[in-house]
Amino acid sequence: MLDLLPDLCDAYPDEVRLLPPLFRQFGGKRIFHGSVVTLRCPEDNSLVREAVAEPGEGRVLLVDGGGLSRRALLGDMLAEKAVANGWSGIVVFGYVRDVATLQTMDLGVQALGAVPMKTEKRGLGERDVVVEVQGVRIAPGDHLYADDNGVLVASRALPLP
Repeated sequence: MLDLLPDLCDAYPDEVRLLPPLFRQFGGKRIFHGSVVTLRCPEDNSLVREAVAEPGEGRVLLVDGGGLSRRALLGDMLAEKAVANGWSGIVVFGYVRDVATLQTMDLGVQALGAVPMKTEKRGLGERDVVVEVQGVRIAPGDHLYADDNGVLVASRALPLP
């Protein structure tokens, strides 16, 4: 299966919510999906570090960085922890770094772009909150699906074609 999202959109048009086509692929895993864990943490990836250190159990971490481009919320070291702990993927409404290394990892990563500056660790942010990406609401426990066609969410796990 090379194109998951078109099949899901065709089969479940009334159940899927498509995120705006802003995201680019950065991870080595081009197709990924799972139950969503949400974070809201503009310019501080302390909560990202905590989350990826936990068992991922095939889940997807959705990081709302407010779309800000001054700091990268994910880099190679946190991505390595995510892979080691069984996360399926990470979607960042913000920016990542170490992109050549991210492409070699068995982890789905989508973000708005790349910026080389790391964050300051201030312990700020919120976990397991409803986030909104340009009008699309994503709640903890929603299911996220991503491939080269984009990113979508549904309120339940959808049977894969």
